[in-house]
This record gives sequence, C-alpha cells and structure tokens, in this order.
Amino acid sequence: MRKYMKKVITVLFVLLFAVTGFSREMSADDLAEAVFAAHGGTKFREMKTLVVRGNADVTASVMNQAIPVTFVTIFSGDRYRLEIDNPFQPLKQVFDGERTESSVKNGFTFPPINRLGLPLLQRLGEEGFVVSALSDKKKNGFRITSPEGYFTDFYINSKTNLIKGYDASYVVNNQNVTTTVEIGKYEDKDGIFLPKKYDQRFDLGQMTVYAAFNAKEILVNTEIDDAIFKLN
Repeated sequence: MRKYMKKVITVLFVLLFAVTGFSREMSADDLAEAVFAAHGGTKFREMKTLVVRGNADVTASVMNQAIPVTFVTIFSGDRYRLEIDNPFQPLKQVFDGERTESSVKNGFTFPPINRLGLPLLQRLGEEGFVVSALSDKKKNGFRITSPEGYFTDFYINSKTNLIKGYDASYVVNNQNVTTTVEIGKYEDKDGIFLPKKYDQRFDLGQMTVYAAFNAKEILVNTEIDDAIFKLN
C-alpha cells in the first residue's frame, strides 16, 4: 500500500510541476485566448448587442456620504450609449459610429467606453488590437491596446480564467485619469460571462472617486433601435 501511495504522490508532484511550469511560461497571447474562451469564446465574440442597467453607490475623497445613481450602458458593435442619472448632473454620452456627443455643455466627454475593459477583450484577434505582456511579471495577466492607443491591463483568476480586475489610463480634457476595477460577481448569459457586481476607482489627480456597481438587468443580442445612439 505504501509503495502505491508513493507512486501516486510522485505522479501528482510531476503533474503539479508541469501545470505550474506551463502557466508561468504561457505567453500573453495564449493567456488572452484562455481568458477569451472562459468568457464565452465564439459566443462572446459574436455578441451583437449588450444592454446593462443597474445602480451604484458613488463616493469621493471630498465627500462624506455616498450618492445613489442609476446607470445604463448600451453597446451595438462600435456604437454605444452611456447614461448616469444622479441628483446633481445627469450625464448622457453617445457614439453613433462616427461622432461622440455628450449632454454636458462644457464639452466634457468620457473616453470611448468601447475601448476600455471587457469590450477590448471581445475584439481579441482583430487587426490593430495588440496583446502584450504586463510589465510586472509577477502579476498573472496581459495588456490589450486598441488601434487608437487606449489600453487595459487585465488580471486573471487562475482557477476560472475569468478576469478578476483590470487597470486602464486615459486623458480627458488634458488631464490624466487612471481607473481600477475589481469584479466581484459574474452572470452567465447563455454561456457568456459578464460582470454583475464590481467596484471601480477613478484617480483624477486632486480627487479620487469610488463606485460600487450592481447590474440589475443584463440583456444580450436584443433588438436596438438606431435612434438610441443619438443624443436626446
């Protein structure tokens, strides 16, 4: 019995060594493909439309209490609509495939939300979307950069291969902004895994904003009227 147990332990050790050795040597492209498959693979790539509605609690380093807001994001190909409803300054931003419009009169716009986070992963393999290794080799993840130069660093749950969080940075009105997202829960929509609960931090230099998002409704591949991508 002891003889067989010794063989079993030896085999397990060899298998464990092989698995951990492979994961350490896995290229950024291979890791990105594994993560892409975990999020739904072909179904994820072929997702034509996505609608997410929910609420969030927003706080900031200059505030003492959270502000409740509601949000909706609508994607159809490269087109998108973003709405954030709050007691102070409701915001709408749309991109119709050619032009970005915002409801804020001073010309403020968010960066293109189809070029940050999971929308970048959906474009994996397309021309101009470049996968590269993270500069910090100790972190399990990879970077995707869009043709316009927007990039996101993705960090991976090694057990599920799902994205557990990501970092991105961009420039808004000549101001550098960095954002960090930690995903707490996913929802399985017919084999496509999409974030349901996540926390996001925006570092704006003189102020840091925190938001805890909770998606109440996630719709995949529903019909969307073209008029939704016009500011109204």
